[in-house]
Amino acid sequence: MHVSVIGSGTASEGTDTYRAARAVGRELAERGHTVVCGGLGGVMAAACRGAREAGGKTVGILPGSDPRAANQHVTTPVATGMGNARNVLVVLNGRGVVAVGGATGTLSELGHALDFGRPVAGLDTHDLSSFDGFEACGDPEEAVESVLRRV
Repeated sequence: MHVSVIGSGTASEGTDTYRAARAVGRELAERGHTVVCGGLGGVMAAACRGAREAGGKTVGILPGSDPRAANQHVTTPVATGMGNARNVLVVLNGRGVVAVGGATGTLSELGHALDFGRPVAGLDTHDLSSFDGFEACGDPEEAVESVLRRV
C-alpha cells in the first residue's frame, strides 16, 4: 500500500522532525508499504531515507519538470511541472497520510487529505483534531499504526 508522508521541507538532519520522519519512513517500509512524498528535502528526504534503509520503495511527486531534482532516496520520481499544485497529487496517491511538522504547504496538503477522506496522523504538526479523519500522535510508530488501522 502507498502512504503519503508530508511535512517541513526545511527540517535538517539531526532535528527531532527529521528523526521522526525518518522513523516513519522506516516503519512503513518494514511493514511493506511504499512512501509517497513531495520528493524534495526535509521531511520528504528523511522519510525516503528511512524507507530506503529498510529496503522499501519511495515515490517523489515533484513540483518541477526535472525528475533529477528528487532527493537521492527517491526510487520513482514523478515530475509534474505543477509547483505547489502537486500537493493534491501527493495526498491522492497515498491511502493515508502521516504529517510531520510543516508550515503552509503542509497545511494545504492536510486540507486536501481530509477533503479526500484520507486518514491523517499528525506528529508535531498543525492541530486539526476538530476535523474528522485527523488524529494527533505522540511518536512515529503510533502515527503509522493510526493510519494503517483506518485505511
